[in-house]
Amino acid sequence: MRLRRVLCIVAAGGLLTATAACAAEDEGGGTEEEAVDYPTEQLTIMAPAAPGGGWDQTSRTLQEVMETEGLAPEGVEVVNVAGAGGTIGLAQTAQETDPHQLMTMGLVMLGSVLTNDSPATLEDVTPIARLTSEYEILVVPADSEFETLDDFMSALEEDPGSVPIAGGSAGGTDQILAGLLAQAAGADPAQVNYVAFSGGGESLAALLGGSVAAGISGIGEYAAQVEAGELRALGVSAPERLDIIDTPTFVEQDVDVELANWRGMVAPPDLPDEQRDAIVAFFDDVNASDGWQDALERNGWDNTYLPGDEYATFLQDEQVRVTEILEELGLVT
Repeated sequence: MRLRRVLCIVAAGGLLTATAACAAEDEGGGTEEEAVDYPTEQLTIMAPAAPGGGWDQTSRTLQEVMETEGLAPEGVEVVNVAGAGGTIGLAQTAQETDPHQLMTMGLVMLGSVLTNDSPATLEDVTPIARLTSEYEILVVPADSEFETLDDFMSALEEDPGSVPIAGGSAGGTDQILAGLLAQAAGADPAQVNYVAFSGGGESLAALLGGSVAAGISGIGEYAAQVEAGELRALGVSAPERLDIIDTPTFVEQDVDVELANWRGMVAPPDLPDEQRDAIVAFFDDVNASDGWQDALERNGWDNTYLPGDEYATFLQDEQVRVTEILEELGLVT
């Protein structure tokens, strides 16, 4: 792996601007520093899914923080590109050359690449940073026959195909959790009636409309409806109770299932080292900002920030882990 150049932050025009320093030999044999500013124009953050889901929520929260904190003087635009578990957006980002075109992604996309047999993979983009982790929640409509997690698990054990479960893209975190719950119930995970949606808004509408029996998503996507009494939470995938929502974990209800989703940021491929390092430095600033720290607490997101090369290594290891889980659950061969 090539060595990355040292990062620095400099004050420019009263605003903090991320820069990367690159050393070059001068005629006398010494070195001089060349700074790369970022961003120098409007940023575009792609949420590769329909509005209302975790990628969309993360992208729009980043937009708010970047603009409010003065980190993106030229502004930030969020665009939604839905389809195929985010791999349509991934393919577009893989063809980009503009470093100001970024994409939000996460664990879901690793599974989607496999289940959709995507020609574009995460090796075709530039890893920038892992941003957050979030636990999952299992919910049912408020008038559901499933009063408890035991009721739900019994139905899965008896006939997993009779319990349609709404969630995000095929092969993603939500389907993995549905498979793990079925496995814990003694049912065949491959027989689960999983209904994939491209955005949290669509899965929520299906839940509230009664067209599915249950839903799985990140806690932040359903927390408001649980609090309002429109949905009933049956359990969360954390190892212990969380402050954001007063719901028992699966573990404390004797269902040995834990799972955390994560989300991060990638950029177009083949960026010069100094350009890539400047983008990483920019996200160092975003992560350190008061606005982002407030957003983490507000949304119940864990700060699991990993920059640059550390994130690239994590992605390689995570791809192996997700592949093994999906194969074990019979979701890919």
